[in-house]
Amino acid sequence: MKAHLKTIAALALVAPVMAACASKGFVRNTLSEGLAAERAHTDSSVAAERTARMAADSSLTVDIASLRKDLDGLRTEFGAKITAMEEGLKFDMPVHFAFDDATVRAEDEALLNRFAQVAQKYYPGALITVEGFADPAGSVRYNLDLSRRRAEAVKDYLSSQGLSNELKTVGYGKTRLVVPNAWGSEPGAEQNRRVVFVIETRGEAGNAGVTSN
Repeated sequence: MKAHLKTIAALALVAPVMAACASKGFVRNTLSEGLAAERAHTDSSVAAERTARMAADSSLTVDIASLRKDLDGLRTEFGAKITAMEEGLKFDMPVHFAFDDATVRAEDEALLNRFAQVAQKYYPGALITVEGFADPAGSVRYNLDLSRRRAEAVKDYLSSQGLSNELKTVGYGKTRLVVPNAWGSEPGAEQNRRVVFVIETRGEAGNAGVTSN
């Protein structure tokens, strides 16, 4: 009888231990299954991201090739000079003005139309700054105002052609002369009466189609 009672007592002590071990094993298995499921989900997400990135890179390559072609067209057809800068792309366009005038000339409309198409296609939403300039004739204040009016005239024309980018204007007057001291009807003076476009791009991808002039 005493032996039987000892056996029952021993089983009573062992049962909780076995139950605890079973519980730990269950928790361990549950954790392992959870980690495996989480790892599988992560692997799946990484794979999906890699696939999406590869697809985006492929489309970007096509866009860059198309962009380079259109930028080269601006250079060869219209004589534009396009360079990459820290803040974006600089388009030095042969858009000029008559002496003491801020009217967009009819002969420059084709170039402005092409620029608007390129900007709308490849740089939608990018800020575009239109910089206006003047030749050295007249006072500093007058030329600053004249160069601003030239930039505004070009901005209005681009907007009329459907360019939906945010357009900002600034006038630099008779600073940054292309041909120093040339004004009025002197040779090279027309190059001083011009506008320059700066498109704020996003890193290397935005400048990928640009080559040195």
